[in-house]
Amino acid sequence: MPKNADLSRELIVQAKRTPQRQWLSEVSAVPLQQALRDLDQAWRAHQDSRAGKRQGAKVGAPRFKSRRDRTQSARFTANARWKITDQGKLSLPKIGEVKVKWSRSLPSSPSSVTVVKDAADRYFASFVVQTDDAPLPATENEVGIDLGLSHFAVLSDGTKVDNPRFLRRAERKLRKAQRALSRKSKGSNNRAKARLGVARAHARVADCRREFHHQLSTTIVRENQAVYVEDLCVKGLGRTKLAKSVHDAGWSAFVHMLEYKAARYGRAFARVDRFLASSQTCHVCWVVDGPKPLHVRQWACRACQTIHDRDVNASRIVLAAGRKLAPGREAES
Repeated sequence: MPKNADLSRELIVQAKRTPQRQWLSEVSAVPLQQALRDLDQAWRAHQDSRAGKRQGAKVGAPRFKSRRDRTQSARFTANARWKITDQGKLSLPKIGEVKVKWSRSLPSSPSSVTVVKDAADRYFASFVVQTDDAPLPATENEVGIDLGLSHFAVLSDGTKVDNPRFLRRAERKLRKAQRALSRKSKGSNNRAKARLGVARAHARVADCRREFHHQLSTTIVRENQAVYVEDLCVKGLGRTKLAKSVHDAGWSAFVHMLEYKAARYGRAFARVDRFLASSQTCHVCWVVDGPKPLHVRQWACRACQTIHDRDVNASRIVLAAGRKLAPGREAES
C-alpha cells in the first residue's frame, strides 16, 4: 500500500500542475490532505478487518465516491488557519467570511471544522470541541424498552409511544415531487430545480425523524438510571415486506442515541439478546407460553392465568434480562 506522503505528492502537488487538475489550486490544501488521511484510515480498517484485528462486521475496501452523491464535505484543521470572527462569522481559507446561523454556543475552543453540503443544498458547519458532561442526578428508575411498528416504543412502566411514521405521512408530497422530476428534461434547469424539491422533501422527513429520536432518547435517559433495549436485527428486518416501515422507524439511530447519551450522563445501558423469547414469557411466573401470531396483542398465561398486553409484557421481560447484563444491577434487583 503506498504511503500517505507519496499519495500527497502525486495526487495533490503534481496534480495541480496538470491542466485537468489545475482547479485544485483554487481550494485550500488542508481538505485535500484530510481526504487522503481518511483514505489511509479506511485502508487500515479494511486490513485489520481481514486480519481479524478489528471487531464487529467486516469492513470492505475503500471505493471511489459516486458522482451522483450530492453530499459533499471539507474538513479544516487548526493548521488551515480558519477562525471565528468577532462578528460571529466563519472565516475559511480561500473562501472568506461566511455568515453562520448558530444553533448553540460552543462550549470550548474548536480544534477543527467540517463544512457539509447535503443533497438539499444546505450547508452545515460541524465543530470538534472538548466537553465535560457532568452525570445526571441519580434516580431509582429503570426501564426496559420494546421497539415495534404499531407503537414505536413500549416502556416497562406501561407507557406507549406512538409511531410517528414520518415517511408514510409525507408519501403524498414525495410522490408529487418525484412525478414532477420525472417529467423534466435531463440536463435542464427545471430538472435541477425539481431534483432540489425532491431532496428538500426527503430532508424534512429525515429532520423530523431525527428530532423525534433526540427528544425521546433524552427524556428516557434523563428519567431512568438504567436503560435496557432489545438488540434487533434491523438489517435482516430491512429485507422483509416490512422494510419501508422498519426504515421509517429508524430503530438503529434511536438505540445509538440511547447508548451514547447513557454513557455521557452516567447511566447504565445494555442490549438484550435478540433471541430472547420476550413475547412468549410471562413476566409474573416466568413460564414460556409458546409462540404467538403477530395479530395476537393480548394473551393469558396458561400457568398463572395473568392477562398480558403483548408489548408491555415484552418490555418487562427486557427489563429483567437487562438487569442481569448490566454490571452492578443484578445484586440490586
